[in-house]
Amino acid sequence: MDPLDAVGPAFSRLRRASALNAESPVSRKDMTRTLVLNIVDEGPEHDGQEITVGVVAERLAVDPSVASRMVTDCIAAGYLVRAASQQDGRRTILQMTDEGHAMLAAFRRHQRSAFEFITREWPEGEPEQLARLLVKYVDSVAQARNGSGD
Repeated sequence: MDPLDAVGPAFSRLRRASALNAESPVSRKDMTRTLVLNIVDEGPEHDGQEITVGVVAERLAVDPSVASRMVTDCIAAGYLVRAASQQDGRRTILQMTDEGHAMLAAFRRHQRSAFEFITREWPEGEPEQLARLLVKYVDSVAQARNGSGD
């Protein structure tokens, strides 16, 4: 199979295997929570944008009611709080708590550990090369989505 044709199926398999860890599996609930926390942590994509449930829904490509349930779960877990918008007092924005920052940091350590475990037998330099190219790919996806692909 042409490597470019294999990329899509490989991403699908990667998504299904994303909870892999050499030490302990990640719960589905924690995986979902980290999706939301990463969006809040990444912050606005452009000037004037605030992180709301609507932004979470848009970035995850889910229905606003689904995003609302995900956010409510993160709030109940103590990872997020709602706050008043500084731009529009009628709107609420999402902010991460200290517990949310700690949970996200722990998950990122988990991700690194899983990556290092999976690539442990790769030739020297290849894990770093993949990491660099994957970050470049994701950055390009964001640029394309925002219409600034040049």
